[in-house]
Amino acid sequence: MNYHFRKATTTDAPQIWTILQNAILRRKADGSNQWQDGYPNPEIVQQDIEKEIGYVLTDGEIIVGYSAVLINDEPEYDNLQGEWLTIRDFVVFHRVAIAQEYIGQNLSKKMIDFIAEFALKNNIHSLKADTNHDNYAMMNIFEKSGFVFCGIVHFRGSPRRAYEKVL
Repeated sequence: MNYHFRKATTTDAPQIWTILQNAILRRKADGSNQWQDGYPNPEIVQQDIEKEIGYVLTDGEIIVGYSAVLINDEPEYDNLQGEWLTIRDFVVFHRVAIAQEYIGQNLSKKMIDFIAEFALKNNIHSLKADTNHDNYAMMNIFEKSGFVFCGIVHFRGSPRRAYEKVL
C-alpha cells in the first residue's frame, strides 16, 4: 500500500464527511455515546480545512482516514484532572476516523505514526489525545501505540480519557 498523510483540501470535504458519518454510526453501533451529539459535522470539517489543521491519510488517490492535527492548541488540556507526562510543546489530534472499507487494517495506528513524524519534524516530542470512556477501540489503539493514560478532561460537558506519548 502507498499511504501518504497530507493537509486536507476543500475538495476533500465530502469524502471526509462520509468517513466521519460512518464513524459516527460505528460509535453508536458499539454502544458509545461519543459523537452522538451532532459533533463532528460538515461545518467542523470545513473549519478544520480553512484553519489548515485537517489532514487525510490516503492510499494512492483514495482518502482512507481523517484527523485534525494541532500544535499546542487544546485549552481543555490545561484543566486535566491528573498529570501530563510533560509540560512542553505538544501535538494534539482529534476526530480520528478511518473509511468503512479500510477498518481492521491498523490504519489508525499508521495515521498516529504519521502524526508522530509531523511532531518530530516540528521538533515536538509529545503527542496528546483523548477519547470517550466507552470508545474501547481507540483506547486500545492508544495503548498499542505507546500512549499513557494521564487523567480526565471535559469536552461539551462529558468526561474524556486523556493520553500522552513522549516521542
